[in-house]
Amino acid sequence: MQTTIYYDNKIVRNFAWATVLWGIVGMLVGVLIAVQLFLPEANLNTPYTTYGRIRPLHTNAVIFAFVGNAIFMGVYYSLQRLLKARMWSDALSQINFWGWQLIIVAAALTLPLGYTSSKEYAELEWPIDIAITIIWVVFGLNLIMTILNRREKHMYVAIWFYIATFVTVAVLHIVNSFELPLTLFKSYSYYAGVQDALVQWWYGHNAVAFFLTTPYLGLMYYFLPKVAQRPVYSYRLSIIHFWSLIFIYIWAGPHHLLYSSLPEWAQSLGVVFSIMLIAPSWGGMINGLLTLRGVWDKVREDPVLKMMVVAITGYGMATFEGPMHSLKSVNALSHFTDWIPAHVHVGTLAWNGMFTFAVLYYIIPKIFRTELYSLRLANAHFWLSTIGLVFWVVAMYWSGITQGLMWKQFTSEGTLQYPNFLETVIQIIPMYMVRALGGGIYLVGALIMAYNLIRTAASGHLVSNEPAIVPDRNPNAHETASWHRRLEGKPALFSILVTLAILIGGIVEFLPTFLVKSNIPTLSSVKPYTPLELHGRDVYIKEGCVGCHSQMIRPFRSETERYGEYSKAGEFIYDHPFLWGSKRTGPDLHRVGGKYPDSWHYNHMMVPERMSPGSIMPAYPWLAENLIDTSLTKDMVSAMRTLGVPYAKQTTADASALLDQQAAQITERLKKDGIIAHNHSEMVALIAYLQRLGIDIRQSTTRQINTP
Repeated sequence: MQTTIYYDNKIVRNFAWATVLWGIVGMLVGVLIAVQLFLPEANLNTPYTTYGRIRPLHTNAVIFAFVGNAIFMGVYYSLQRLLKARMWSDALSQINFWGWQLIIVAAALTLPLGYTSSKEYAELEWPIDIAITIIWVVFGLNLIMTILNRREKHMYVAIWFYIATFVTVAVLHIVNSFELPLTLFKSYSYYAGVQDALVQWWYGHNAVAFFLTTPYLGLMYYFLPKVAQRPVYSYRLSIIHFWSLIFIYIWAGPHHLLYSSLPEWAQSLGVVFSIMLIAPSWGGMINGLLTLRGVWDKVREDPVLKMMVVAITGYGMATFEGPMHSLKSVNALSHFTDWIPAHVHVGTLAWNGMFTFAVLYYIIPKIFRTELYSLRLANAHFWLSTIGLVFWVVAMYWSGITQGLMWKQFTSEGTLQYPNFLETVIQIIPMYMVRALGGGIYLVGALIMAYNLIRTAASGHLVSNEPAIVPDRNPNAHETASWHRRLEGKPALFSILVTLAILIGGIVEFLPTFLVKSNIPTLSSVKPYTPLELHGRDVYIKEGCVGCHSQMIRPFRSETERYGEYSKAGEFIYDHPFLWGSKRTGPDLHRVGGKYPDSWHYNHMMVPERMSPGSIMPAYPWLAENLIDTSLTKDMVSAMRTLGVPYAKQTTADASALLDQQAAQITERLKKDGIIAHNHSEMVALIAYLQRLGIDIRQSTTRQINTP
């Protein structure tokens, strides 16, 4: 018996156009921040367009707006056809769409305003985090219920990856988003220091794994065979690929924290599992590329297949390079340099970008019942994207290796050859120009695609409810198949096994770090921040300083000679959130306290080039005018006490007086140097925070004690 059902193409169309729109917006912001790195005037001298504030806008736009909408587009299109069932609820589909767009708009408004948690790929503040959780549950409910109401008993490999994506992203987001709200758009991470860093990079690495990788592998397993008109190369390889990938990936986060204050055993676990990742990652790449066996002539002619080949090749390159970066010998050179953005953008520009373009070129003609408007424009887009990609990543590879070598170079007399950090910045400015050119070329390609797709849609008509004749449900299908085939018919059990596979790594890494106190040895001299320093730290976070400056001196002679004594785990126990950073566009600041007078910091913020000729840092004159909200001071100290920072009760009661006392001392020193500053200005608070960094360790005997 057969039944006619109707696939919902309207939701697919909505997500497709949102993908195009937000992709162009995200890329445009990316080009702007690329220009800002060699032309500080491009910061536009406003607090809302500085590099520190709009860099997270770029990353969130391309990850959650561009790629996120593309994931929903691809899943809603493929899932209905694989399961021979319409999405379970049209209402949930619409809530998913409009809710996700509102979240994107909220991010676009709040990040330039300085509302940020500072956590990489998780900068959005707590109300938006709650909204993300709700909409993700809406998506997951629609996904799971559609699977349970399917007419096709067998769950194709793409669906395995969709299930893993939903389950794991939910776990990652909830665990990493534990925070204590202070105001409507300000919160403090529940975790502190080393523990916060471990949780963040467990999330950060696996956001790449389960938001930028697993759903796209699912899309690859569906769309590549469709376009190539060939079956997937190996079903057995897809089983090995899936289970090994989701189990191993979750362990690899600590490789972002090598040579840091993270316990050595956790770093080693990250290294071991990162190296193991090569096998399942390349298993997926090989399965994809070998699916094209026998159709390479078609690949040469078809721009969609060409984009898919470049995307899968980029995936293979990125997933080989990532484990290589986890080798300590390589990481010692590459970490904090432009080599890391180069590696990341091989994945995002090739794997995510090119595959998204290919899927758009496939879907739009299908749902509008027409032919692609122009193959010539699609081919032009392919070449522009490829050329832009090459320009971008080659320039940053060159820049990153140059940085790493210059930072570590000593003279024959045993002194740093480039003691002034700015010398290394000036050297790589031409590469920043090439990167901006590459990003601009890539953006032009996306604009051509948008025009091509709009003309394609205009030449046809949307089939909102696409009829499909499908067989009635057959509950006894595949009962005599292999064990995995039988498992594919049991989505509840399948989902439970996926959840167990992804939880094991996180539990093993987290529990010892949180429960065994000796893992985070403390320093007796390290004290909580003063009320004014807490305000200054919030200013530092608001302005996105962590995007350019690290606060983690690694135990290398090149770093201790340049910055001072290497960083200890016990120095960060009161840091909610941690601010170690992941990139040094400017020097490390963990020992900057007391290095310069207050007036130097003031003038450096007002006109950076006055103090550092050739600096590419934007000016921050508004810090001298904006005032901190002193009405929040007691609440800030109280919040820190709630999080375990050992402030005395009297400190909370006297918080405002203590703030005024320290601020008056700073303004008095500034006044002696001819600078008049307001006691409650953001500038004074930021100076207080910067002057605190590294002071405790210099006062310490460095004797380590366990937390009582």
